[in-house]
Amino acid sequence: MASGQAPAKRILVVDDRPDILGFIRLGLERAGYRVEVAANGRRALERQRADAADVLITDIFMPEVDGIETIDRFRRDWPATRIIAMSSGAAKMQDYLRIARQLGADATLPKPFSLDELLHTVRSVL
Repeated sequence: MASGQAPAKRILVVDDRPDILGFIRLGLERAGYRVEVAANGRRALERQRADAADVLITDIFMPEVDGIETIDRFRRDWPATRIIAMSSGAAKMQDYLRIARQLGADATLPKPFSLDELLHTVRSVL
């Protein structure tokens, strides 16, 4: 890191699909972010308690603790963390993304999305 440069923002990505986690992690790391991943909301909460992220990117439907509950907990316990909710672009999923916004998500990202869309959305919440 160059002198005077701010440290890289830390992003926590939560999804139960390893392929999606890999795509997002690789894209964000190449863009200079520090990335942690978790397969469900329970693990995300554990990781956040250990080392708070600047941004949470979470899927809505996951085992154990889903994205809606994860967003709610993050808003209560870490109100400064920026939140991006993602889910399938199907019509019914759009309802869940609206609920995520109502619970405090700063942005939503319908799947599938491109790396450019992901990076634009991350930059928009920082």
